[in-house]
Amino acid sequence: MTTEPESPTAGRPRSEEAHQAILDATLSLLQEVGFSALTVEGVAGRAGVGKATIYRRWPSKLPLVVEAFGQLPGLEDHDTGSLAGDLKAMLRGYLSAFNDSPLATVLPSLAGERRHNPQLSELFEPVMAGRRAPLQSALRRAVERGELPDDIDLRLAADLVVGPIAVRLFFTGAKLHPDMVDPIVDLALRGLR
Repeated sequence: MTTEPESPTAGRPRSEEAHQAILDATLSLLQEVGFSALTVEGVAGRAGVGKATIYRRWPSKLPLVVEAFGQLPGLEDHDTGSLAGDLKAMLRGYLSAFNDSPLATVLPSLAGERRHNPQLSELFEPVMAGRRAPLQSALRRAVERGELPDDIDLRLAADLVVGPIAVRLFFTGAKLHPDMVDPIVDLALRGLR
């Protein structure tokens, strides 16, 4: 009696554990060495996988880095019934998560690299836009409630709200702390109104 040969498979099934290990290793190395010094070989070594395993999932380090960054905390939407309440809850939560995650070192590394790397910037932009969506939603609700003028530039308004955080992060090096949220929101709303 003969047995038929098994049909070839399309390859080894993807391991979710390996996938997560690669993303974790990427974030870890981004914290330690930054974007420029990060290599796929370094990620593979840290994750305990072969480079081929990484390249089967991501064609280069750029999409790998962007996916790893996407796992970090972002702004979360809060609907408290007032713009001030929404923004304060949103920013307090974000700054707490910011300080308790790799975000504090990874974001500056990637933001600095964007200017010199158009491909990274192109891949990074949709992720950043998605991370700002809760802020845009809060501002739109405020317009609908009559808290902000109908003709307000929502993108510029969002920049005004988070601008002081970016200044501290990128220019003064001061620690970002949730205690700074109330004054930031109060001053920004005075200007927006």
